[in-house]
Formats: sequence, C-alpha cells, structure tokens
Amino acid sequence: MRTEKLTVCATLAATAMILSYIESLIPFFFGIPGMKLGLSNLAVVFALYTYGGKEALTINIVRIVAVAVLFGNVMSLVFSVSGALLSLVLMLLFKRTKAFSVMGVSIVGGVAHNAGQLIAAVFVVKNYKVAFYLPFLIIAGLVTGFIIGIISNEVLKRIKVRQEEDRN
Repeated sequence: MRTEKLTVCATLAATAMILSYIESLIPFFFGIPGMKLGLSNLAVVFALYTYGGKEALTINIVRIVAVAVLFGNVMSLVFSVSGALLSLVLMLLFKRTKAFSVMGVSIVGGVAHNAGQLIAAVFVVKNYKVAFYLPFLIIAGLVTGFIIGIISNEVLKRIKVRQEEDRN
C-alpha cells in the first residue's frame, strides 16, 4: 500500500471513529433499540468508491473494534460486525452491477446493516420474535441510507473536482 493511500485510509478510519462517537452523543431515539444514523458509513462509502472493497472493509473493521473497545462492549462489537459485514458485501455487489448510484448503494448498505444486526439479535437472544422490528429497521435503513448516500455523493463529487483542480 502506498504511503498516501495508507495515510488516507488511516484518516478515514479515524474519521469513522469520530463520527461514531459524535453519533452516540446525538439523542436519536425512535423506539427501536440500537437504531442510529450511520454517520460513520460516510467514510466507508467514500473508501468503497475511492479505493475499493478491501480498504472499505479494513476501515470499517478498525472503526468497529476501536469504538467497541473505547466506548462499547462485546455485544456492540457482535452487532456492529454482523451489520457491517452484510452491509459491505451487498454494497460491493450492488456497486459492481453499475446499475445503482452512490445513493442506491448506500441505501442497500443501510438496510443490510440493520438486517445483519437483526440476524445477530435473533441468535443472541435465541428468539426469532425480534424480527418484529424488521419493517421498522427497513424503513430506518432506507431513510438513513438515503441521507448518507446524498452526503457521500456530494463529498465524492467535491473531492473529484478538487483533484482535477490540483492536476491543472
């Protein structure tokens, strides 16, 4: 990995950690346990479109482990990893089809993240009745994925413009 790429990826991992922490400070509760805005996914989506899946996965895993160690617990680690892995796999697949915009890929990621966490919850609590939350989590994933997609798309456009200006 080139030094520049390594530096940017480390910065993205740190940014994702900071966004996770900021998100924990925002009083965001709609009656669904564990529902969050997914601000750290800005860094993941950016990495996915700028560098690729391996880097996005690395950034996400570093963020999840660091945040769990600093601010969470083992259960937060289990739920975060399950949501993040399913989310990233599906975002990669949808991105590769080239049929979906950044926003569409982000929406898929938001819904998949919630589904992955719900799957983990079924195994952890050993009760499939937690699946009752699925419709609400799908809606939450659609909304938050849409918001993160809009912001990610704008950041990617602005970075591209900046890079083109630097070349000239």
